[in-house]
Amino acid sequence: MNARDFDDTGLNAANLLRLAAAERERFVAANPRSAALAGRTARHWLMGSPLHWMNDWSTPFALHVAHAEGARVTDVDGHERVDFCLGDTGAMFGHASPPVVEAVRAQMARGCTTMLPSEDAAWVGEELARRFGLPSWQSAMTASDANRFLLRWVRAATGRKRLVVFNGCYHGTVDDVFVDLVDGHQRVRDSLLGQVHDLTAHTTVVEFNDLPALAAALAGGNVACVLAEPVMTNIGMVLPDPGYWAEAQALIRAHGALLVLDETHTLSSGPGGYARAHGLAPDALVLGKPIAGGVPCAVYGLSEDLARRAAAAKRSAPPGHSGIGTTLTASMLAMAALRATLSEVATPQAHARMTECCTQVAAGLRVALLRHGLPWCVTQVGARCEFQFGPRPPRNGSEAGALARPALEQLVHLALLNRGVMITPFHNMLLASPVTSEADVGRLLAAFDEVLAALQE
Repeated sequence: MNARDFDDTGLNAANLLRLAAAERERFVAANPRSAALAGRTARHWLMGSPLHWMNDWSTPFALHVAHAEGARVTDVDGHERVDFCLGDTGAMFGHASPPVVEAVRAQMARGCTTMLPSEDAAWVGEELARRFGLPSWQSAMTASDANRFLLRWVRAATGRKRLVVFNGCYHGTVDDVFVDLVDGHQRVRDSLLGQVHDLTAHTTVVEFNDLPALAAALAGGNVACVLAEPVMTNIGMVLPDPGYWAEAQALIRAHGALLVLDETHTLSSGPGGYARAHGLAPDALVLGKPIAGGVPCAVYGLSEDLARRAAAAKRSAPPGHSGIGTTLTASMLAMAALRATLSEVATPQAHARMTECCTQVAAGLRVALLRHGLPWCVTQVGARCEFQFGPRPPRNGSEAGALARPALEQLVHLALLNRGVMITPFHNMLLASPVTSEADVGRLLAAFDEVLAALQE
């Protein structure tokens, strides 16, 4: 990191560089056991951790966790932090929710997986249909798998190959979606390792909120589906323009394509997700990491028409492995965790509490930014909010990308960690859980105010 990394932040670059060095020194001094464990971990794990993303935090080395419960994470050096990252949404409803813990403990004693359904499967299927409004469901291990499997079902059902996604999107590790718009031209994302196929042969990328671009992408009549988050959340939160989805849905259907919504993050919008809260009618829906309380599981739902066409495609195919599903998919353990989460944790009351809490967070962030005269914006979707380094929320992926200031982002994250608060390391996202308290919010806002002051010294 050097002073040039801060040149376009509007803040004093030399001061930010000094602050970054001081925060790194503070972190190193306070976390000797994590440092020692990081050294041991690096000897045998590629890129220094069991998942290389664990080293993508702003810290000099990865924190090692002792335990996590509710909205708190305690590291091996004994520091307890208020957690607004919540496993980057995997623990949206809090860590170690007692109903999920008890359900998993009880199911472990009765067996984890048999490649056969349990009684919980019937209840979960009924509840998914009731809550999300789609009649037919399948399970997967992750949202990445669910998106990948859905693309296969949709292509088989429609006989079409082309996919439309939005610039800057993220739908897990599905190769098909790693296409960007660069100076108006489509190209495979530079960061995609090991890709040998030209993904643009079957993927079209357009900007979010651009209806003419969407219409042009659909005009060829060869698009199987549009895969989208109803609100973009990964490159930076991007809200749909008023009326955008009503017109987009009409365009998609007019061209014989399907709408697949990935609600892994926007489940924060309410018990039925963003689609139910805002009157969207997708042909298919993906729900990933938070849906089973953090136990590896995802589910995807299909409309009656799509389910009929998908089943017909399967029945008419030659016998053999379909390439859809994995052995541990829909395990008894996952079904038990799903049932506990849906019945006792992710309730309407819990979602209301989460949204109320996040509204307090967003309001407090705005007050702090105004107090310090920083031209940053705050955007909220239900229990999820995000601050971005610009005066107005972006309307598409290109605008969101242009607001990114990686060095400043890392400095803010590290400074908050040193003050007992965790937010998502990949962008400036904060998530409120049902057990996030007013004291937790107060601790966050006090730390944020202190960090903003330090940035301006």
